[in-house]
Amino acid sequence: MALLWLAGCASPVPEQNQTGRPEFLRYGRFALKAEDFNRNPEAVQGGFTWRDTGVRFSLDLTDPMGSVIARVVVERTGATLTRANGEEIYAKTPDALMQRVLGQTVPVDALRNWLRTMKTPLPGMSMVINDAEGRIQTFEQSGWRVQLSRFDDLGPQLLVLMRHEGTKSIVIRLVVDKP
Repeated sequence: MALLWLAGCASPVPEQNQTGRPEFLRYGRFALKAEDFNRNPEAVQGGFTWRDTGVRFSLDLTDPMGSVIARVVVERTGATLTRANGEEIYAKTPDALMQRVLGQTVPVDALRNWLRTMKTPLPGMSMVINDAEGRIQTFEQSGWRVQLSRFDDLGPQLLVLMRHEGTKSIVIRLVVDKP
């Protein structure tokens, strides 16, 4: 379904942030499929690199050959998407930015938590199911049904996000690659 992310031979190296701790870094592949009744389905796939310093996070989206097609940077002042051609689009939140750019709801802000191992439900989570090791593996939050699996030391390596709004359904699949 999703193609391999071919961004290069070397693994990204975590950088130090202002706190002296290494940044949270995840990279891998994504596939997004949106369907609406009586319309052709839309699908996008490629790679991603997620960097989070605790104060700022960025999300690079790449095409299947590894070229960056867009970068989302989220800071306290808001979220900016920069396309490969240099065009910049700004919104107050990353979710509002994705709605504006894609016309689809994509929970970028919530992914900040969902990419990490969670054992305690966050505010707004319902239908929470934990695995045998106490990690949250299935839940609903903000209209999304989320399934997390294949955990490593940092968090899930497979995330499946599903949302149904009226006649529209969206499925996002993230596969985190090992460094």
